[in-house]
Amino acid sequence: MNAKLLFSAVVVLICTQFSACGRSEVSFATDVQPILEVACLECHTTAGEGTAASGFAVDDYDSVMKGTEFGPVVVAGSSISSTLYMVIAGKTDPEIRMPPHHEEAWAEGRGVPLADEEIATIAAWIDQGAKNN
Repeated sequence: MNAKLLFSAVVVLICTQFSACGRSEVSFATDVQPILEVACLECHTTAGEGTAASGFAVDDYDSVMKGTEFGPVVVAGSSISSTLYMVIAGKTDPEIRMPPHHEEAWAEGRGVPLADEEIATIAAWIDQGAKNN
């Protein structure tokens, strides 16, 4: 009887985990690119200061996946291993947090952090495999 109850509990737990992870698929084109365009494109476009400093552009999917001059910033399937997620979620040194959160950026009208929902959207996209969809 206890084994049956334990088995049922395990099945419920597994189903709960899959349903939490099974949130609708996040689309790069529909969900992620618009966030990057508003929050990042001004500096991280081909001719932008962010691209000049790091080599990272957000013009399109291929640019995002190329990463910086130091290597990729997205590890498909692992937001916690992805530099892109770490810098937008504030999990890095404030000097490299993005968008920039310092007095000079604020004076220029920049430096507004992404909303928690936007960060979660980008994390979900990465965790779902960072697909070009």
